[in-house]
Order: sequence, then structure tokens, then C-alpha cells
Amino acid sequence: MILQALTNYYHRLDGEGRVAPPGFKRVEIPFLIVLDKKGNFAGLHDTRTPFGKKNVAQSFTVPAERGRSGSKAWQVANLLWDHYGYVLGWPKSDSEKDRHMAKQQHDTFKAEIAKLREAIPGDSGGELVHRFIEQGDFAAVFNHPDWENCRKVPGCNLSFIVQGETRLVCQSELVTSYVASASVSGSGEEEESAGQESLMEGFCMVTGEYGQVARLHPRTPIPGAKSNAKIVSFQKNMGFDSYGKEQSYNAPTSVKTAFCYTTALNELLAKNSRQKLQVGDATTVFWAGEKNEIEDVFADIFGESAKENPEQATKAIRVLYEAPKAGALPFVDDLTRFYVLGLAPNAARIAVRFWHAGTVGEAATNIMAHFDDTDIVHAGHQQPHCSLNELLAATAVETKDIKKTNRVYSKGKYYDVEPNLAGETMKAILSGAPYPQTLLAAAIRRCRAEREITYPRAALIKAVLARAARFYQQPEKEVGKDMDKENTNIGYRLGRLFATLEKIQEEASPGINATIRDRFYGAASGTPVAAFPHLMKLKNHHLGKLESRGRAVNLEKIITEIMGGIADFPTHLSLQDQGRFAVGYYHQRQDFFTKHETN
Repeated sequence: MILQALTNYYHRLDGEGRVAPPGFKRVEIPFLIVLDKKGNFAGLHDTRTPFGKKNVAQSFTVPAERGRSGSKAWQVANLLWDHYGYVLGWPKSDSEKDRHMAKQQHDTFKAEIAKLREAIPGDSGGELVHRFIEQGDFAAVFNHPDWENCRKVPGCNLSFIVQGETRLVCQSELVTSYVASASVSGSGEEEESAGQESLMEGFCMVTGEYGQVARLHPRTPIPGAKSNAKIVSFQKNMGFDSYGKEQSYNAPTSVKTAFCYTTALNELLAKNSRQKLQVGDATTVFWAGEKNEIEDVFADIFGESAKENPEQATKAIRVLYEAPKAGALPFVDDLTRFYVLGLAPNAARIAVRFWHAGTVGEAATNIMAHFDDTDIVHAGHQQPHCSLNELLAATAVETKDIKKTNRVYSKGKYYDVEPNLAGETMKAILSGAPYPQTLLAAAIRRCRAEREITYPRAALIKAVLARAARFYQQPEKEVGKDMDKENTNIGYRLGRLFATLEKIQEEASPGINATIRDRFYGAASGTPVAAFPHLMKLKNHHLGKLESRGRAVNLEKIITEIMGGIADFPTHLSLQDQGRFAVGYYHQRQDFFTKHETN
């Protein structure tokens, strides 16, 4: 299903002229080797442009990279482009091993250029590259002022262009026809990488078409994964073979289909792609069956607003809700197919964290339900909705190790989120299913550990409880957006009571460094009977210190109203009631700082 949807997306992009043709791929090439009309070195062109704090290389359409892995990867070179080890024989370090490897790589690249010259002798650009490579003296390149910048780029890709030309040598008509014919016949890459004289033929399990079967699939690397990571790969000779078929022949996918789905996925994963976002350790990509506005706003809906555009996420959410007002088709009525794929690094392969296939309408309905569930009263200066990363960060502790794969980034800090929690949460949002209970447990743990109920934590806990009550059709009243005096749940009432007792203490001792929350929150929310009798005695002492007797009376009235629903302090609270305790506390605190109109 995933490969089929990606293959269909490739055909959509191909119809829109947004992807490379069969046999080609869009690749970032930081530097171009410029040749004169005699094949001599004429310069080194830096294609990079500043983007934020980094330099981003220009992407070019070049012949698709050839599958290579293992100890003999050096035996396979790309056509008319590759990293400096292949093109110039430059080692990645000065060790004897790396120098030997670079020489082997360059010899392979040199043989590939000679093979191309024999195949298309009439290509002038290929002839000039052949002359340059055959000379074997690249001192002029290494002495060029830009070479220092080139060699500092790890595995810097290089390609060739002739002076006065506007396209690369590998983009000439003769080379394009040569590569296209090789990709159609299934020769070239697969024969080189497989080390076989011919490829197996069979029916493609994705399209049902009969043709050459890909033994090795092109790579689709994601952040945190190895450079040769793939979404489809088989371990060689590891007991997974059946019926005499090895590796990917066990799950036959045609060479054409392998190219289509990997090209589409790499397009979604590109650096400047607007159709991806990071959710915990999962790089999440999304696309529609046909061009749809949701592709433009989906990342902003779940992402955090940039500092220079603080209303970015809010505007995207507003588009979701107010499409009919703008005269557009309501998202909830859109039957266009919509897909969301979460991928995470896992050794040499890529793990699928979650996969959602539905319609734009279903996704929009479930996303709006998520924002309704997380909607809770908050201060006027805070954003009306919390981003997904904000909610996840509320369950975790800050980390300085930015290399951790399961971290999330929120408000300029990294947080160490529990493994798989981000993916499970995203899956629940898109499908409309209950949020994972581990989300509630993690949020409550942070409340107890930090003794602070923040806006994102309260929103998250409220959402988990409200959705579970709706999904499982629980009869009792659940917590809502604002404070509810009619809610008689013991956890909710005790949370309100704790917030009121804290408020009395704060007013009795202005500027106090530590309140009862810092000392008693864990006990009050977990084992109320161990904390509240003592706190109620302290309350009388604090009320006696208030200078305004009218204020003391008003606070006593709030205590009386809350205690009207409490028969006795329980010995312990369940996980769900601890969540209601946190929301009750948050609601009551917000109510104290909300200006109420009086008649």
C-alpha cells in the first residue's frame, strides 16, 4: 500500500513536470568542475547559496545513483558525477587505507567514463570529460582557491560542465537517451550492483506488471539514518530466502517501480520540501492523490511558528476551520485521498513508525477534533493552540544531547521524549483514536517531578481524558475547557481545593519562595489523605494572617463550595483522577487570575 501510493504520487509529479525522468534523479551538487573546449581544467564553480546559517547546494538532474553497499561498494561508480573519491581520487582522510580506497574508487569512475565514450562516441561533453580523467593530473583542481571549501564538505559531490554551456555534461541529449534506454531495459545499475549477467523477470507486486525485478532498491536516507538507508531492503543469505529466491526477489518489485517510489519519496524528503515535518524520531511526509491545499498547510498546522512569523501556525489552523467562509470547499467534505508516512532510522534500514491512508476530509475532521480536545483556558499572551512538539515536550525532560533520535524541539530547547510516543500520538490524531495512555502517564510524571502544571501539560491531560470519555462513552462528566463548578469528580475537586489553599498561602505571605505546591503536590495528587488534613489546618493559620476580612470570607466561600462535593479524602487517586486533579488545579488557578464581570 505504501509503495503503491508513492508510485502513484510519482506519476502525479511527473505529470506536473516536478520530478526527474526515469533513470535520473535530483541531487545536490555543491561544486562543478569547469572544462574548456580541449578538456582541460578551467575552474571550480561553487553552486552553494546561503540559507540561514548554512550554505545549501544547488540540485541538478543527474543520472540516478547506482546501488552499492558492502566491502566492494567501490566497484560501482555513478555516471558523470560522484563524490571526490571517485571523481578525483581524493581520500576522505590521509590514512593508507583511505588513500587506497580512493584510488580504487577513481579507477572505477575512470572505467565508467571509458565505457560511456564507447557507447556514445559522438557526445562532445563526454569526450572532454574522458580527456580530463585520462590525463590523471588534478593538481590544478587541488590548487584552486575553492578546493579548500570543497574538501571540507563531507563526501562532496562533483560533476562536469563545459565553458559556455548552461547544462551539465550528463544532461546532454545523447547521455539522456543512453540513460533512459538503460533504465527501460533494466541494465546498468542492477547488473553492476548485482554482479550478475542478467536480472530476474517477474510480476511486480506493486503494479502487477511483468518486467525486470530490482534486486537492490535505490536509497532513501532520512535524518539520523545511514547514507545508504533504504525503505525496502533484504539481508543477504540470512535465512529469509524461500523457493530458491534471494534477497529482494522474495518480494518482487520492478526496476521501474523501484525508481518511481524512491524518486517520489526523495522528493518529499528534500531539504526544501514543504511536505515533511519532524515528529519525535519520525520524519513525517504527507501527500494527496491530487494537488490539494492541505499539502500547503499540514506542516504549519502541526509545527511551531517561526520567530519572525508567530502567527504562522494559527493562520494554518484558521484555514482548516474557515475554508467555507473563504468560498472554498470545506476540508471535511473533501474526498481526495491523503497519505501520511512516518519514517525513523533503524540501522541500515528505515523503520515505518506509522502509516495513515484516508481522505482529506477524514484527516481534517480528526485534526480539528484534536484541537478541540486540547482547547483549554489560557493566558491572553499565549497561543490559542499548542503545537504537537509543545505537547510532546510537556511529557519529557530537557536534554542537551541533540543527537538522540527520539528528541523533540520546542521553544528553542530539545526534550527527550519516550521512544515511539511521538509516532503513537500522531497516529491517534490522524485516526481519531484515543491517545496512548503512556501520554497521560508521562505528563503526570512531569507534573509531579517539576511540581508545575503548564498550559501545554494541562491541554494534553485534558485532551487524553476528554477523548477517552467520548470514545468509550463514559457516563460521568469529563473535564472541559474552563473551570466547571458542577464537576463532582473527586480528583477534579481536590485539584481545585489544592489551588485555593495555595492561593490563600500566597496572599497571606506575599513573595514566598516556596508554596505548598513545591512541598505537597506529589502527595496531594497521589495520596490525598496523607496531605489534605494537614493542609486544611494550615489554611486556618493563613486565613488569620489576611488583612482584608472580606477577602478571607470570599476565599472561605470557595473552600465551602468545593468541599460540598467531597465526603472524605481518599487514600489514593487513580492515574485518570490524578490527571483530573492537575486539570482542576489548572482551571482554578486560571480562574483566580481571570477578571470576572459583576452586575
